[in-house]
Amino acid sequence: MAPMLDGCTPWPEAFVDRYWAAGHWSGYTLDNLLRGWALQYGPRTALVHGGTRITYAQLNRRVDRMAAGFRLRGLRPGMRAVVQLPNVPEFVITSFALMRAGVVPAFCPITHPASEVPELVRVTQAVGYVAPAVYGGFDHTAMAADIAARWPFLRRVFTFEAPGTSSPYGGMTTDPSNCQYAPLGSIDAAPEPGPAPSSGQVAFFLLSGGATEGPGLVPRTHDDYACQVRAAAELVSLTEDDVYLAALPAGSDFALGCPGIIGTLSVGGTVVLADGPDPSACLPLIERERVTVTSLMPAAAELWLDALATGRADAGSLRLVQLCGASLDRATAGRMRAAWGGRVQRVFGMPEGLLTLTRPADPDETVLTTQGRPLSPDDEIRIVGADGRDVSAGESGELLARGPHTVRGYYRAPEDNARSFTADGYFRTGYRARRTPDGNLTVTGRLGDPRQEAG
Repeated sequence: MAPMLDGCTPWPEAFVDRYWAAGHWSGYTLDNLLRGWALQYGPRTALVHGGTRITYAQLNRRVDRMAAGFRLRGLRPGMRAVVQLPNVPEFVITSFALMRAGVVPAFCPITHPASEVPELVRVTQAVGYVAPAVYGGFDHTAMAADIAARWPFLRRVFTFEAPGTSSPYGGMTTDPSNCQYAPLGSIDAAPEPGPAPSSGQVAFFLLSGGATEGPGLVPRTHDDYACQVRAAAELVSLTEDDVYLAALPAGSDFALGCPGIIGTLSVGGTVVLADGPDPSACLPLIERERVTVTSLMPAAAELWLDALATGRADAGSLRLVQLCGASLDRATAGRMRAAWGGRVQRVFGMPEGLLTLTRPADPDETVLTTQGRPLSPDDEIRIVGADGRDVSAGESGELLARGPHTVRGYYRAPEDNARSFTADGYFRTGYRARRTPDGNLTVTGRLGDPRQEAG
């Protein structure tokens, strides 16, 4: 197994052997998996955004050509690039193209505070930055120029030209800091064989939602993320007939791989990309594209229910609505359960890899009051008290986890790692939870939040 990127914490060899023997890890990189999906599902529609429809074969060709274009512009295996794109096909194409070129994308939500992006570039020592030229009135190109002047390793900025926007860098341009700018659409070259990344290498970085000192970069490998999306797709019985609506940010763990975008592509389904969870945009998409699966935060789901009560859209094609997050009051959960029948799934997950879900056959009470059970049979869960010892059954304590898709440390963050991971590799989630008699988890809130302590 090839060594992980410098600054990452590998799984101990005994665990690597265990996960391989159990079939959790299969040795395929995500971009190579896409090649196989393109061969299997070539003419089927992979991505939909507005009036744009892209087949699997077209997606793979565009990824091939963009990967060659990145290599032509000096991006090399092991380098990092910050990707800050909205939910557009270019996000999917760029992400797979960077991985195919051996470059590690760091996903940054388009809504992420601009003041924190320079630190993300610094920690990753990103040589590339991919973003809209202008989005929501904010000039990402100007921000990139400021970052490049501050951090000289940033040398390639690729701007996505959204409809109705323009960039001062319309063609390949170099500014005084010697940083080159180019439209993302111009990153195109004839494919040539390149070095094949190892499945044990970091595929991409996710931003942690935990209490870390810096950006909290979570290094997800090809092996561990492929394990997650495959298991999640099987759990929700995804097939090529499913249509997944990505309403949450595409670079978030929920929308990307729970099973999300990548899980849907893995079975030949169709991914519909929405600009956000606003029901005025999403409900017509559900009706038009016959969406079958989506993921939402509870607050957005409530807005959907209010909008559906007006009867202006038909959401009858939905067979599964995943409700993400720990907090959901019983009355709201009951309302959703009544509106969508057996089509509600509770999900609790973290970018670090822990993922728990209710099952389709679970009784109403389980769906209303718990976040289900861990995704993998080899996920190890502990609930501990302040003394670090396991609490008694039914008692509340801090939720700890380790497993085949839970990382062993943050990127270049030794102090955070000392606080957030135990000596034997358990991730300290920072959430309080208790285990029900039937083995489900009820997550009651973050540690130290007085509003949650009584839970």
